Amino acid sequence: MLPAILLVDDDATTNFLNQRLLSRLSVSPQVHVALNGAEALSWLQACCQQAPETFPVLILLDLNMPVMNGFEFLEAYQQLPAAPRQHTVIVMLTTSTLDADQLRARQLPIAGYLTKPLTRENIATVLRDHFNLPPHPEFAD
Repeated sequence: MLPAILLVDDDATTNFLNQRLLSRLSVSPQVHVALNGAEALSWLQACCQQAPETFPVLILLDLNMPVMNGFEFLEAYQQLPAAPRQHTVIVMLTTSTLDADQLRARQLPIAGYLTKPLTRENIATVLRDHFNLPPHPEFAD
């Protein structure tokens, strides 16, 4: 189980469904939501200052959002203190299948690029590949 996850997506329905899936699979007791990159960055800055232990270990980041998109967020994210960031995995979770978006994303500090929707299989892969967590019984069909 991961201590905290941050979902960054401007779509309320997507956030609801992702929260529900993560909860049903008991992936984390804390799933926070930000509706754009600026909101996520503000929340992460507050974590750094007030409660570093709540800094998420996994960020699922949408690409196309108003105010601050995923690319802008990733560039600004690198300015946060290094200590909390060193244990955080960022996975781009987007509808974009453009090669140019994937190439640009891979040049920034992300661990993976997934196409929406978030699925049980995607979560299992992220947990196995980035957190060395074995498959949980709830992930079985």
